[in-house]
Amino acid sequence: MSSTVSPDQVLQTRGTSRALDAFVVAASFDRAGTACAFALGDGGVVIKRRAGEDFVRSNVHEGAILALGTDPVSGGWITGGDDGRFNRVRPDGTDALIATHGMRWVENVASFTDGKTHLLACGVGKKAIIYNAKDEVVKTFEHPSTVTGVVFDPKGKRIAASHYNGASVWFVASRSDAPRKLEWKGSHIGLTMSPDGDCVVTAMQENSLHGWRLSDNQHMRMSGYPAKTRALSFTRNGKWLATSGADSIVLWPFFGGGPMGKPPTELAGGDGTTCNLVAAHPRDELIAAGFADGLVIIADIGSARILPVAAPGRGPISALCWSPDGSHLAFGTETGFAAVVDLSKR
Repeated sequence: MSSTVSPDQVLQTRGTSRALDAFVVAASFDRAGTACAFALGDGGVVIKRRAGEDFVRSNVHEGAILALGTDPVSGGWITGGDDGRFNRVRPDGTDALIATHGMRWVENVASFTDGKTHLLACGVGKKAIIYNAKDEVVKTFEHPSTVTGVVFDPKGKRIAASHYNGASVWFVASRSDAPRKLEWKGSHIGLTMSPDGDCVVTAMQENSLHGWRLSDNQHMRMSGYPAKTRALSFTRNGKWLATSGADSIVLWPFFGGGPMGKPPTELAGGDGTTCNLVAAHPRDELIAAGFADGLVIIADIGSARILPVAAPGRGPISALCWSPDGSHLAFGTETGFAAVVDLSKR
């Protein structure tokens, strides 16, 4: 990066931002990519539309929001909170209750749609609960310990959940309710699944990753992180797994027999500042990354070129996401700063 170019130039010339006065827990574009929602630690959801400058707030939860995802039913978003509510936020900002779970926190949410079937899921205590488009419970899957992450496979046939000592993979339509158990001792704090549905990877409390290849039961161990990995993001074709938890973007190769026996590629690091979050571009071999000092960048995997998006100084990055077409990037910080940046060609 040239010293004559401001690291804030992209944000200043292509971004719209606001101080939201609360910890930004998560960010998510709707499925159409026309609006982005920021979930806040004070229970609010703030929506920024592509058209216009306004950030519109809705008070959705009585406590902190813990999880945010897209809603295929309304075209808006789903949220989970420490008030025990699993909520829907419509595109116009109004909200509706999907289910309430009393004093139990709704810590994880996920959704799936193929245009015909719509499924929602939330993690509550030891349970992963599946709902249909009518907000009816389809399945309730019980786990040996608290669910720390839920994700649907690319076809919506299975759902995976991380928990203590591993993960469980369930068939949503199965009558037996017997999961495929993916066992590895330790505390697993989140997970993702590869775009082809064959690999499940969890982040662990012990500053490492563990993976399972479902087709041949191969275990995959990825270690060496100085901090916990808060974000796991496969590139569109599943070739790379981008991760946070180091002072760089750590990319594990999931090709040519990898990641076992192959070293990771590291991008945009070396200054000792922890990479908090990563998000793979939905179409291109690009990775967005947010750091503990507030820096936001985009890295090109092939060329290793780095584009600074926002300069440090606004607080640790706590939310980061792409629009579905990859034309917009949104991020938020622990201090309540939120922005949407237009990266489309002009």
